[in-house]
Amino acid sequence: MSISEKNMATPQLSPGVVVREVDLTVGRADNVLSNIGAIAGPFRIGPVEEAIDITNEQDLINTFGKPLSTDRQYEYWMSASSFLSYGGVLKVARADGATLNNANAGAPIGGVGIASTSNIKIKNFDDYQGAYTDITSGWTWAAKNPGTWANNLKVCFIDDFADQTVGFSTVDLKNFGFSVGTGVTWAYSGTTAGIGTTSTTNGYVKGIITGVATNTSTTEQSTIDVKIVSRVQTTGAGATETSIDYAQFDPQSSISKGNTLFAVSSAGINTDNGSGLLGASLITGVTTVSDWYNNQTMNLTNSTIFWKQVASKPTTSKYSSDRSGKNDTLHVVVVDDDGSVTGIQGSILEKSLFLSKGADTVSDVAAPERTFYKDFIAQQSEFLYSGFNVSSATDSYFQTEPTATGFTTFSGVKSQSFTPIGVAGGLWGQDAQGVIFNAIGNVTYPLGGGVDYAASGGTEFKATLGSISNAYDLFSNRDEVDIDYLIMGPGCSAKDESQAKANKLISIAESRKDCVAVISPHRSDVVNVTQNSNQTNNVIEFFSPLNSSSYAVFDSGYKYTFDRFNNSFVYVPCNADVAGLMVRTEIEAFPWFSPAGQQRGVLNNAIKLAYSPKKSQRDVLYEARINSIINQSGTGILLFGDKTGLNFASAFDRINVRRLFLTVEKALEAVANAQLFEFNDEITRANFTNVVEPFLRDVQAKRGLVDFRVICDESNNTPSVVDNNEFRADIFLKPTKSINFVTLTFVATRTGVSFEEVTGRV
Repeated sequence: MSISEKNMATPQLSPGVVVREVDLTVGRADNVLSNIGAIAGPFRIGPVEEAIDITNEQDLINTFGKPLSTDRQYEYWMSASSFLSYGGVLKVARADGATLNNANAGAPIGGVGIASTSNIKIKNFDDYQGAYTDITSGWTWAAKNPGTWANNLKVCFIDDFADQTVGFSTVDLKNFGFSVGTGVTWAYSGTTAGIGTTSTTNGYVKGIITGVATNTSTTEQSTIDVKIVSRVQTTGAGATETSIDYAQFDPQSSISKGNTLFAVSSAGINTDNGSGLLGASLITGVTTVSDWYNNQTMNLTNSTIFWKQVASKPTTSKYSSDRSGKNDTLHVVVVDDDGSVTGIQGSILEKSLFLSKGADTVSDVAAPERTFYKDFIAQQSEFLYSGFNVSSATDSYFQTEPTATGFTTFSGVKSQSFTPIGVAGGLWGQDAQGVIFNAIGNVTYPLGGGVDYAASGGTEFKATLGSISNAYDLFSNRDEVDIDYLIMGPGCSAKDESQAKANKLISIAESRKDCVAVISPHRSDVVNVTQNSNQTNNVIEFFSPLNSSSYAVFDSGYKYTFDRFNNSFVYVPCNADVAGLMVRTEIEAFPWFSPAGQQRGVLNNAIKLAYSPKKSQRDVLYEARINSIINQSGTGILLFGDKTGLNFASAFDRINVRRLFLTVEKALEAVANAQLFEFNDEITRANFTNVVEPFLRDVQAKRGLVDFRVICDESNNTPSVVDNNEFRADIFLKPTKSINFVTLTFVATRTGVSFEEVTGRV
């Protein structure tokens, strides 16, 4: 059906008015340039080989750290910062290195646990998910990304290990059979309120010793840490035992001052039954009782932080309790103990509270958020990954697993079997259903072993050309990553490697055909070179072998700028600034305007140049496809050329033309994508034309085009094209040209000569 046929009036069966609409404006064309730059380099921190969107300098600091003065690493950082100063968004990729290693947990301080036994490099979250979530040995905690930056951090950990700390006047607890894992009992008497009545109950409480501190000095008391397990009620007929939770200083569920404690052997009997420890059955006169958690401090070197100041005691989550699980919650806190990260000793960097040992646990307050500690930390922590299950069989925790299984008598009353708090089935990482999770207590893991890019394990930041190239490959797929500028930043140590790096960026831009690569000369070509003529020759020599491409822009400069982080003045390449000038141009005008000159070409934060070519040198450089950056009196430091890296005469040898076509091509490509799988008929062609032509008229009105024409009809969509399932549109553009050369002729005439006589003769 033709358009005219489709628009014919619908036959009416009775008098009336029919209103019809035919929409030939489906779709729209928009300027789709996003001012997105991309750079890769050996940054101090941050994920490795992962492109991260950075919007401002503070974001850059938070994600990749501050610039360092070593190995000219600051050139990468300052290049990134320079681009951001113009208003663009920057994708940053940290390059890999053969020696990179994550700081990981050493031997634990306090409590129990294991140390990491091997080096480890976790590049990024995908790397962790793919290779490190199902490991059985090697490491417990590791820094979120490689490097020395985390070597002095401490991971402070606590769970529901004990309820009370009990002090005795005696100092030789082992003689009484009191050791870690031993069961203890003590009598209680209390009242139970009923309806109109109050009854007295009697019995005893069972606990497990989780810690023993025997003092050798007779002037100091010894202590034990106790985990409350159950209560046996002896009032009435028979004895009944129930599992209980600790209630602070409740006589029916806790130890009180003055209580007598009985030790229970591994055979399950009281130690006063003649089994070799006659007379050592009990310890009388508990002298002090305190809440275990309230007295716990993080095991730090340079500060004292009580856990109770951070959060209340981790016990059992509602999710676990509802499923008959117990003791699943824990706290994890990252502390800058020596101040190497923040400058302040004892700074708490991050708190992950009330996490769970149960793999299926959901938050009590933020459901359906998962709170299994390994998953939560992997997804939410800025500093940590969790590795080896610290409660697994090789963990020294099993030294504290309760050995008591039952006992025979207590004050002549027959008991029930002793119920341990931790069993082999309580390993972390199970679903919470019916699991009493093991505990390891108050433990601090110091991080260390992180390595930067140096083979010796030092603090060098020299990534190889191969590592840099691999990082830039992250930007090669235009379908996955949207970019407008490939920023070279500094070159490599050797000139030939710098040239190889430049060609790498050019090849990516040529392959994508939707961005430009911005390239500066090798550092030693211009920095600290005394002869201006030598600088010119060096720059030409550097760029001469680079690939010809309209998707590349070459500049001559290194600018001198202030590095406030290291309190020094440094030279950094100008390619990030050139990309930034294109951003500024699009913000202040349109992308098809030239980014050079006094209007839009003045560089930010440039004090001076390592090389400011003179007019005769600029002529030579321009012929060699190189845009000079100069220090112009009264204006400042500015880009003084708008050539692309194309080595032959063409409309595409100008930045403004290349940028015009990138803008138009991206916009119309989006319009063309909307036609996929539609019919190739005159309606689709008309719709396409009706979208494209207004867009091009707008570009023309904004001085980007002199003229244009769109052909999308039967002339180029022939029957053979249609039968081949193709759709063709020919778009002819006459780009506006920028002024590169200005001639001003001043003519002096005699007084009696009219201007008409001499006009056209000079």
